Amino acid sequence: MNVKRIVAKTSREAMRELRDLLGPDAVILSNRSVEGGVEVLAIPADDIAALTPPVVEAPRARPVPRPAEARPVDVRPVEASMPPRAEPEPAVTFKRRLIERVAVPSEDGSQLAQSVISEIKSLHSRLESQLADLAWRDLPGRDPAGAAVMRDMLGAGFSPVLARELLESLPRGDEEQARAWMRNTLMKRMQIVQSENALLDAGGVFALMGPTGAGKTTTTAKLAARCVVRHGADKLALLTTDSYRIGGHEQLRIYGKILGVTVHAVRDAADLRLALAELRNKHMVLIDTVGMSQRDQAVAEQVEMLCQAGKPIKRLLMLNATSHGDTLEEVVQAYRLRGLDGCVMTKVDEAASLGPVLDCAIRHQLNVHYVATGQRVPEDLHLANRQYLIHRAFKTRLQASPWQLDDSELAYALNGGAGLSRESAVIHG
Repeated sequence: MNVKRIVAKTSREAMRELRDLLGPDAVILSNRSVEGGVEVLAIPADDIAALTPPVVEAPRARPVPRPAEARPVDVRPVEASMPPRAEPEPAVTFKRRLIERVAVPSEDGSQLAQSVISEIKSLHSRLESQLADLAWRDLPGRDPAGAAVMRDMLGAGFSPVLARELLESLPRGDEEQARAWMRNTLMKRMQIVQSENALLDAGGVFALMGPTGAGKTTTTAKLAARCVVRHGADKLALLTTDSYRIGGHEQLRIYGKILGVTVHAVRDAADLRLALAELRNKHMVLIDTVGMSQRDQAVAEQVEMLCQAGKPIKRLLMLNATSHGDTLEEVVQAYRLRGLDGCVMTKVDEAASLGPVLDCAIRHQLNVHYVATGQRVPEDLHLANRQYLIHRAFKTRLQASPWQLDDSELAYALNGGAGLSRESAVIHG
């Protein structure tokens, strides 16, 4: 298999060089952006055509001669009486032959076409995996600093999307310099609340949102305790929309009783508007919303209820640090309707890796208000510390972890993510 690699400044130039080198019927295996332009991998059409079995015509049955007495005398030369000899079939490209075979109705024509297409897909998949493996194996020798950054970020649980984004702007240097630059860049891109004085002194209405079990009620109690210490119990009010769970609002009522704060239950937007109108003299109002799956359509209804309250409500999303990165991504996508004012990272003490939750906050530019590290009220609630969180994310993990990737497996994790095309295309002249 003769695979040709062409690197050009633009896609147009690459296509022109590819036509000149392999002809207009070449098959593109992959294309991606590289330093200084684009890279295209292709093979000649004849190489693909070699994968298809030749078409063998069935032998024709000889005609049964009539009796000798009835057969007319043929006085023509022997050569003239023989059937015309078939001319050799001209060479055609794989693409045209495939079109002809599919177009001709036959018993096995469709099966042959499906077999050829399946073979092409299988070949493309194998080549793509091998190219990704070769690209990763070549990266440590060609760019050891970039390989170290990619390996550390993926091992810490950060997404390949963020890792590739940082890799594109990585300055030249050795591995230690690259690691230091990567951590500093992550800290700079992470948005946090510098001081809670502005938050507690400004007051307002805050709604704590998130899926079930994210720690909304406990975090609400922690924030309420901080507000009571600073401004007094008479300046705070607690609301709950959790009327679904049996005794769902009882936990918040217990916290309110301990703090000396009244807890009000609301069911819909009308109740919420009425309650906020009655509590307009309060310095701070905290709303503990009902927990529901990020895939529940009622999430959009909950967001709309808060937006129709007749008063600005700051929405804080609870991000469970023990959740998988894909789960956190779904949570943000579901609850970011009409915008978010920030987030609170919960259950940080239970998380084996902070990479996924930090990655989600950084990519979506969520302002991290607090970090919750336990069940104690109000002790286990802290302002976010960039240096601590990034250091904790890259803390050495156990090599025995079943989720730890070896260097040889990173190529499969990155397969198709560095710009390789998922489907091959044919160049048309």
